Amino acid sequence: MRILIVEDDIKLAENLQSLLTREGYVVHLAHDGMTAWESAYVENYSLIVLDINLPKMDGLTVLKHLREENIATPVILLTARNQLEDKIAGLDSGADDYLPKPFATPELLARIRALLRRNTPVNSPVITVDRLKVNTLSHEVWVNEEAVSLTPREYGILELLLFNMNRVVSRLSIAEHV
Repeated sequence: MRILIVEDDIKLAENLQSLLTREGYVVHLAHDGMTAWESAYVENYSLIVLDINLPKMDGLTVLKHLREENIATPVILLTARNQLEDKIAGLDSGADDYLPKPFATPELLARIRALLRRNTPVNSPVITVDRLKVNTLSHEVWVNEEAVSLTPREYGILELLLFNMNRVVSRLSIAEHV
């Protein structure tokens, strides 16, 4: 599953990227609102973690543009703004969740898992292709009904290829997404 983190605090963004990569997610970073909007418009993400106070375009504007374009990717607003009015404005703008900073890492991970569960089709999260089975929620992989252990990077490549079946995926594309 691919997650876009939009955070102008580079150290926090890199820490979140490291955390989510260890959890098995493929993570892409954007440090300003314009880059976030362009990435989310062009790419297909499973979830977006979005700060509000961003250079070039604020997070609420990014979110409004996404929703105007019918991009329904789940969004968690992760922001220093923690007043009730801010939370209401964020949720009314189309956010699926709102988590004020500072936050507890286990809580962020739980919220991510909950949103990803909610947005997984009712049918099985298991993708089967010939003798290969991949559970996109648990990141488990089987070949010939035998479990295969993959590193997060290997899993990310496999998932990218699965979601782009019957399409050519360039090395550059793989390097950018994994």
